[in-house]
Amino acid sequence: VYVLFQALRQITQRTISTASRRQIENRVPEHQKLFQEDNGLPVHLKGGVKDALLYRTTVVLTTFGTAYAIYHLIVSSMPKKQQ
Repeated sequence: VYVLFQALRQITQRTISTASRRQIENRVPEHQKLFQEDNGLPVHLKGGVKDALLYRTTVVLTTFGTAYAIYHLIVSSMPKKQQ
């Protein structure tokens, strides 16, 4: 059990230490400049075409889901016809 623990410890230390060596570019200032720009767009659409597509997809799915739920509520509230 001790050997297994030591091996696991070495593997985790190795992956943590190699991950920290990679340099990741800090893009926060670019995003801050983009989102603080006063161009009349709401913040959820300032990311460009991808944000607009995600927003419209969400609106369509939400509208469809709400209509579908209301339809099933109406159908389930109707009594079944006796034969």
